[in-house]
Amino acid sequence: MSSLSETAPAFVALAHRIVWATTATVDTQGRPWTRILHPIWEWDGERLVGWVGTGPSPTKQAHLDAHPYVSLTYWDPSQDTATAQCRASLHTDEETRTELWERFRSAPEPVGYDPAIISGWDGPLSPGFAALRLEPWRLQVQPAAVLLAGENDRIMVWREAA
Repeated sequence: MSSLSETAPAFVALAHRIVWATTATVDTQGRPWTRILHPIWEWDGERLVGWVGTGPSPTKQAHLDAHPYVSLTYWDPSQDTATAQCRASLHTDEETRTELWERFRSAPEPVGYDPAIISGWDGPLSPGFAALRLEPWRLQVQPAAVLLAGENDRIMVWREAA
C-alpha cells in the first residue's frame, strides 16, 4: 500500500496527461452507467480533490442521490492506467460554479479549456453547467512498464483509512 503523498502526485500527472476518464455511476436500480468526463485534479500536498464541469441532468442527479460515488479510469494506448474511486457531490451554487469555470479557463492545456465551447454553457451561471466534486477514497496508478515487467509490487495503491 502506498501513501497518499506518493500516489496522488503520480495519479494527477497521469490523469492530466490523459485528460479523459471513463466514469461510472450506479442508477437507482443498482445498474452501472458509464460516460466520458474531463476532470481537473488539485493536490495541495495533503488532500486530492477532483472537479468536473457537467450538465446537471435529472439522470445524473438521480444516480448521485441514490449512490453518491463514482469510479473513474484513465487509460492511455501505452497501457498506463490510473483509477480513482470517489465520493461525488453535484454543486449548483453560484460560487462553486464560477470558481470551477475559472479553474478550467486558467489551467494549462490539455486539462484546461474554455468551458464556453460546450453548447449550453454560455457562462458559469448557465442552467446547463454544474460542478461535480470528487473526493477519492482509493487511488491506483499502474504504469505500463510496471505491468509489462510483472512488478506488481510497484503498482501504487492508496486507500483512505477506515
